[in-house]
Amino acid sequence: MNFHIVEFEASYGKSRQIPASDMPEIVFSGKSNVGKSSLINKILYRKSIARVSATPGKTTTINFFKLQEARFADLPGYGYAKVSRSEKDRWAELVEGYFAQERSIALIVQICDIRHSPTKDDMAMIDFLYSTGYHFVIALTKLDKLKKSQRQGRIDALTQELSAYEGVRLMPCSSQTGEGVDEIRKVIEESVSD
Repeated sequence: MNFHIVEFEASYGKSRQIPASDMPEIVFSGKSNVGKSSLINKILYRKSIARVSATPGKTTTINFFKLQEARFADLPGYGYAKVSRSEKDRWAELVEGYFAQERSIALIVQICDIRHSPTKDDMAMIDFLYSTGYHFVIALTKLDKLKKSQRQGRIDALTQELSAYEGVRLMPCSSQTGEGVDEIRKVIEESVSD
């Protein structure tokens, strides 16, 4: 699969605007400020195809990026407090509406920060993905922010915290150093070819 050939396709703010699914989709989900855009950029060998913002809650649409064999869907980040109730409701409608459609979802990359326990919102999303039977992995971003001596301890703690979700793969990675990103590309490739 060629991760180099990609174009930004479109953004949608309401689920009814999203066109029908016509190729495998790789979905990226995570809370605001977890490094979602940075990870997408790293996977696609780009600096800024997915807009990275210092301000959480900036992705308020579902953004689609088209590759030759698949499409990446970047969901709006959840759990950001400084957003109006009506905006939160719109995001919820957008994401729930997306999942309610007949989509060709090959894989969901659920993103969590390796340094912290999953938030209530993270757990709600993971629970939703697990209970609905979606094929997903959990990318543990910001690996570069931990000392080598801390890493295994955090992975063990997260494995324990997520032990109810049998068989779910944890994938530590860093958008800064690229560590673990090849493994994520491999899982994406396998999911698209299945």
